[in-house]
Amino acid sequence: MTKSFTTNDLIRYIYQEMEEEENDQLMQILQDDQQLMQEYINLLSTIEKLDVLSTEPSESIINAIKKKARSKGLEKV
Repeated sequence: MTKSFTTNDLIRYIYQEMEEEENDQLMQILQDDQQLMQEYINLLSTIEKLDVLSTEPSESIINAIKKKARSKGLEKV
């Protein structure tokens, strides 16, 4: 019986969180299922874009936090 793979399975595959047997099954299915392969490619692209995003807050956010802290008497935060 062939297992149906989901988006969550693809994510687990990308992040190498699958058992070897399941990993091998998915690799085989990816070769035959163009729709699943396209979803896999789209996920890889999305993850790549997320990895490039800045993870630091903007200066305006930092200033807003500092202003709020000063108004609450938490200047040394």
